[in-house]
Amino acid sequence: MNEASHIVVMGVSGSGKSTAASALADALGRPFAEGDEFHPPANVAKMSEGTPLNDADREPWLDSIRDWMSAHAAKGESTVVACSALRRVYRERLAAADGRVQFVLVDVTPEELRRRMGEREHFMPVSLLDSQLATLETIADDEDGFLVDGTQAPDEIVSGLVARFS
Repeated sequence: MNEASHIVVMGVSGSGKSTAASALADALGRPFAEGDEFHPPANVAKMSEGTPLNDADREPWLDSIRDWMSAHAAKGESTVVACSALRRVYRERLAAADGRVQFVLVDVTPEELRRRMGEREHFMPVSLLDSQLATLETIADDEDGFLVDGTQAPDEIVSGLVARFS
């Protein structure tokens, strides 16, 4: 049996990671997880009030996503996840899942992120964008991942990812 693999489409709020990850999961026929759905109510409340999460807030959330990936790997299933995974230590926590975990950082300019966030309804207010951008550590050369241009149309992003992961 082939080892399960997991693709974590990551980036700050408004980058388009959820749109790309969901479409990628559909195209590859893999189970999809929206990282936001793993947040406990206390995290959602904190963010809704405009308070950034700290590492202690994020650890159980990241562990639950990691465990979801491992549970699918135990069944021989590869997955796609949308998760901010802003810092390397967060990605290392996710990479501890059973199977190979690869990261795709959807890279978008701060101006475009503000525009997108202003046009959608989400618990994450635009006021937290600067905090997310300050926290973001881009993927290092020694990590299993790469950047994609998030200003491309979603279907272009997905078709490029499908070609890479098929």
